[in-house]
Amino acid sequence: MRLWLQSLTPRALFGLALVAVALLALPFVAAMGGQAWVRIANFAILYIFLALGLNIVVGFAGLLDLGYIAFYAVGAYLWALLASPHFGLHWPFWAILPLGAMVACCFGVILGAPTLKLRGDYLAIVTLGFGEIVRIFINNLNAPLNITNGPQGINLIDPVAIGEFKFSTTSTLFGITFTGPQKYYYLLVLLALAVIVINFRLQHSRIGRAWQAIREDEIAAKAVGINTRNIKLLAFAMGASFGGVAGGIFAAMQGFVSPESFSLIESVMILAMVVLGGMGHIPGVILGAVLLSVLPEALRYAVVPVQKMLFGEVLADPESLRMLVFGLALVLVMRFKPAGLLPSPERRRELAEKV
Repeated sequence: MRLWLQSLTPRALFGLALVAVALLALPFVAAMGGQAWVRIANFAILYIFLALGLNIVVGFAGLLDLGYIAFYAVGAYLWALLASPHFGLHWPFWAILPLGAMVACCFGVILGAPTLKLRGDYLAIVTLGFGEIVRIFINNLNAPLNITNGPQGINLIDPVAIGEFKFSTTSTLFGITFTGPQKYYYLLVLLALAVIVINFRLQHSRIGRAWQAIREDEIAAKAVGINTRNIKLLAFAMGASFGGVAGGIFAAMQGFVSPESFSLIESVMILAMVVLGGMGHIPGVILGAVLLSVLPEALRYAVVPVQKMLFGEVLADPESLRMLVFGLALVLVMRFKPAGLLPSPERRRELAEKV
């Protein structure tokens, strides 16, 4: 890290300083429009976690996964069960988060093991089924022994807390008042920076190069001595662990989880973030996650005032129109920018050669 910082030009250091100042000021700027916008920023960071985790499987290793939301559900429900009155357990966050990552990692291996010989559409169908199995299993695991409380979900979940300092309440630090969402924002930014660093280190390691070799040509990768079975399982496991961490933070922020939060559309949305931003390119994936999590919410708030201004009444439901605009935008981007909005140089060259 020190060598990397020393290699940066003054202009790059100035740019990093501006980004740091923007990140520090963002929750207070967003709060001017209401705490809802701070919450939207928090969920955008959670989607960055999820998109970066799925990018390991889809972008680095080239394995199409449509059931990634299952790992998000595992992390969320593990936190809910270990930090709520449901079982009377109230474990601290520093014990639950690593455990959530490990349990989700195990589920990643469980998903990956039967799919080692599958590729393309067949892999997508199996992973889609896995995601739905987990959601339905959680939805029905309330009888004869009530474990997940079924479709009613689990509420009164403990927030992240360090001693008496709770991230869900308003506090005053150094003379500055921080609301609950603002405190969660700074926690999420720190976790996001750690996730991004881990992703960069993985991408440029021997494991990352092995994933890239499997994505390009699995038979050739096996021929040069790469253990494709273990490397593919590692991709599923590493990607799942990020989903488990994101799920735990989601449960703590919301204070409530239910199976409806982990539907197929969420998996599709996360995959769209990876594809839209640029598969295999970490900055592109971050851009895709931010755009697809923030812009739809901005459209939701803008649809009603714009219709009233133009027509004097609301002609289309905001939710339906939001998804219509969202789908149209995806079609246009995939038509004119098939490599994504911010593709990696390798991906750009591949598409140029095909054309």
